[in-house]
Amino acid sequence: MLSRLHPLPKLVVCLTWVTASILVFDARFQATAILIAAAALVVLERKSPLVVAALMIPFALFGFGFLTTSVLFRQESDFALRMASETPFGSAAFSAGIVLFLRAVACGMVSALFALTTDPGGFIKALMANWRLSPRIGYALFSALHLVPDLAAQAQQIRLARAMRSGRPPRRIPGPFETASLVVPLLAYAIRRASRAAIAMEVRGLDRGPRTIIAAPRLGQADGWFVIVAICLLGALIIAMR
Repeated sequence: MLSRLHPLPKLVVCLTWVTASILVFDARFQATAILIAAAALVVLERKSPLVVAALMIPFALFGFGFLTTSVLFRQESDFALRMASETPFGSAAFSAGIVLFLRAVACGMVSALFALTTDPGGFIKALMANWRLSPRIGYALFSALHLVPDLAAQAQQIRLARAMRSGRPPRRIPGPFETASLVVPLLAYAIRRASRAAIAMEVRGLDRGPRTIIAAPRLGQADGWFVIVAICLLGALIIAMR
């Protein structure tokens, strides 16, 4: 359901929730934002709960740094302690660390919600069609989107060629030395690919004139209802936290 929405209103809503998660220093608010983002992914997008839980791991590790810093070096976090003392959650350094921990997870989950439910190509087309993104930047981003999977295929071809030359089957997961040896040939491939893309774009004349964008996302009634519901939910949550 969320993947069918227009990318730009969804981006504005997600940025509003991220900003609120940063400004509202209350553990209950961050915890509710995490639950809402996780529920949206599981219920509306039918993502596996295990996948959603795995998404929280890198953000939790990032937030764990805030937690340990607040607990071990609490004398240097006077501002966080003062903000925490104004909440009913507590006044100790641990409370401030918990809020910072949940803030990192909440911001990460809202960002993941946008990334997992948005087509990158449609997002770039929407930026060009609605927010007047320069065609030079837009088509450069398109070229980068196509380059990333090609780099993986090129790396696999290089590994297979080396394995055939050495007479040994390639390892399932490349080791550190093999990974380091792939950097230079992949960099050379990326430079050649970028040069050809730049020449192609220059030949097609990416000036500021009128341009037709095929299959650009269009705004619908569902986008308006999504914005209204998300903003009203955020406002009600902020009021309830007071």
